[in-house]
Amino acid sequence: MIEALLGNSTAEKILLYITNYGDGYISGIAETFKISKSQVSKQLLRLENGGILVARDKGSLKIYTFNPRCFYKNELESLLRKVLSQISRDEIEKYYRQRQRPRRTGKSL
Repeated sequence: MIEALLGNSTAEKILLYITNYGDGYISGIAETFKISKSQVSKQLLRLENGGILVARDKGSLKIYTFNPRCFYKNELESLLRKVLSQISRDEIEKYYRQRQRPRRTGKSL
């Protein structure tokens, strides 16, 4: 939807993922969208170098979030939330409603 504005579809997917979930890591994003880890890594590095994202280490993972010091962070997140609101229900269910924590033992599906 905003691929032309962001430069490519991978950057768009990454930013929408992080907008929806609050943060993300290379493997999780790559598996969600069925794209290579190298593509995701390259775009995350580009977005980090541009000051849009920041990374922090959590164990062996590098977790990416929006840079709180980015002066247009609020406007960017607002735009991305608007884009998320226009995505089809099928796409929302497929990419943006994944379980983020384990299911309680004994809980039925």
